[in-house]
Amino acid sequence: MFAGLRYFILDGSDYPAHTAQRAAIAGYIRWANCHAPPKRRLGLEPGICRPDYLRNLA
Repeated sequence: MFAGLRYFILDGSDYPAHTAQRAAIAGYIRWANCHAPPKRRLGLEPGICRPDYLRNLA
């Protein structure tokens, strides 16, 4: 995602103001989130399914 942001939004750009650059970055992030592949492994890691780190709290 960050490589695409750099190549498509930031490289060779000359935005007139920070607000225009911020709008371009936000637009790219919205586009990338809409076109992202679905996640397949949500919560399968042991630390996510069973929080072992909470056992040591007093």
